[in-house]
Amino acid sequence: MGVREADPSDESLTARAAAGDEAAFEEIVGRYQSRVYRLACRVTGSDTDAFDVLQETFLQVYRHLTAFRGESKFSTWLYRIAANASLMSLRARGRQATEPLDAYLPQFDATGLHRGTPAELQIASRAEELLDRQLLAEKAREAIARLPEPYRLAFVLRDLEDMSTAEVADVLGIEPAAVRQRVHRARLMMRGYLSDLVGVRR
Repeated sequence: MGVREADPSDESLTARAAAGDEAAFEEIVGRYQSRVYRLACRVTGSDTDAFDVLQETFLQVYRHLTAFRGESKFSTWLYRIAANASLMSLRARGRQATEPLDAYLPQFDATGLHRGTPAELQIASRAEELLDRQLLAEKAREAIARLPEPYRLAFVLRDLEDMSTAEVADVLGIEPAAVRQRVHRARLMMRGYLSDLVGVRR
């Protein structure tokens, strides 16, 4: 009687699934379905769309198992498929925000000084403390849904999914420096939006 691998690696499961082992594929789904669903919810802003993305992601994974060569981690490959499926869902439903958060970036005067007064800037730095926690969560979700697509994906993967900058770069197919720039800009937009809720000028 053969000894079953106690905790097979993603790569081992992928190889078995590619060879026709349905149980191995089910184990892959079990490992990642909650994370893929959470990512899709955060990117699309819709539970219904997230469920569709979840199904599409694992359908694509199943169809392309033999194409996975192990050149990156399986999770990175999977997240790339999920991220693309999330974006396709957004575009198919015309979910791009009518008022993107670009308007909430910091504003400076002709001399390069921030337009907010020191007192306003101090309040802005405490915006999260000043908002009710439930309201903050609601407004944060709303703000994420209004981030332009490139910034939204980078922000969700880096700050909400806790992926490293290098991993996000691999998923998105861009340089780490571009990831840092997009995440920084997304954070500025988010902070500006939350500051606006407590009456701080940008």
